[in-house]
Amino acid sequence: MGIGFPEAVLTIGLLLVVVAGLSGLAHGTVLSVSLISVAAGMILDAAGVVDINPRDPGVITLIELALVFTLFSDGLVVERELLVRHMGPTTRALAIAMPATMGLIAVAAKLLFSELTWSEALLLGAVLGATDPVITSAVVTARAIPARLRHVLNLESGLNDGLALPFVLFFIVIATHESGAGTEAVTLLAEAAVGALIGFVLATIAGRAIDDMPGIGLTAKYEGIYALGIGLAAFGLAEATFGNGLVATFVAGIALAVADRDTPEVFHQFSESVGALLQTITFFVFGSLVVSIGFPSTPIAVAALIVFTIIVARPVAILGSLIGTDMPRKQQYFLAWFGPKGVASMLFALFVLKSEVPQGNLIFQLAAMVILASIVSHGLTDTLGARWFERQLETDEGDDDDETPANA
Repeated sequence: MGIGFPEAVLTIGLLLVVVAGLSGLAHGTVLSVSLISVAAGMILDAAGVVDINPRDPGVITLIELALVFTLFSDGLVVERELLVRHMGPTTRALAIAMPATMGLIAVAAKLLFSELTWSEALLLGAVLGATDPVITSAVVTARAIPARLRHVLNLESGLNDGLALPFVLFFIVIATHESGAGTEAVTLLAEAAVGALIGFVLATIAGRAIDDMPGIGLTAKYEGIYALGIGLAAFGLAEATFGNGLVATFVAGIALAVADRDTPEVFHQFSESVGALLQTITFFVFGSLVVSIGFPSTPIAVAALIVFTIIVARPVAILGSLIGTDMPRKQQYFLAWFGPKGVASMLFALFVLKSEVPQGNLIFQLAAMVILASIVSHGLTDTLGARWFERQLETDEGDDDDETPANA
């Protein structure tokens, strides 16, 4: 920031107070905390109050931490029965829809922006290929959304961040004309697998150790801190050895959630609260970056890319991947629409900006515009979608009640 430490703390403190104070107003409306935070960042940057350097290592650390806490928290809400019974749609979304989405975005980007090489267009597709667990978390906790759909959205948004990272790093290598790209691809995929193994093993051991703690065991005050330590340790161990830290973190949360023993509810509550803190600051920083980096000079082409990415690429890829499944069409349509871009794509875009990719600045700008549009469009429709499903459920129940006397 272009201000001193006291002023920075004051700004963050006021931001948290305002966002928390408006959370009740935002709840149940088309407003969202992420939208409020982004708007605050844009306004204060435009007014010259804050000035954030996108290449500052602290910015990347902040966004990465927000993603780590969100992934771990979302992993903790995975239900064991749903994980076993409904893994099919999630697998299709990850193995088929995500690469297809990346490819479709790349083709559109290449056609709209001739200055991009194919490797750079594919890099942009990889940056925008992941869905955001921060914005998605508002939906996966809405009880009006069918449990199966919430489960698929949660697993997809949690896993595709870590799985998209190898694609991003791979295409950075290709775009900068470095040698050994094939070997790099194998290495990155291996890191994702090792990260999953590290997260599972570490969380399983730590979860079983809860009953064997000395003295009276975990006290209520430190239960959340224990869980937080597991998530951070999984990320750190994977990154410090040979693994994908994002995948490790999410899998660690899942391993705790589906363990044979019941994990304390405070595990999720504490991780979610810390994650919400970092998410608010992250979206504020992103809003500032959108203004400070500037906007692409071809607004019509940018608008076309935004519309294609949000309305065409994701829906086509998801609906195509779900052909032949037993998922109800209404749920398929909601899943196809709700693929928000956010924290993960912000982080990936910053990786590109720090790299030696020739068109790295343009890729960052394009990604930022799509992310901003996604935050607005998906942030405004998550509550509306939940309400729509609630009305559908009420209609279905009403139909069942009307049919009961006739069937009696």
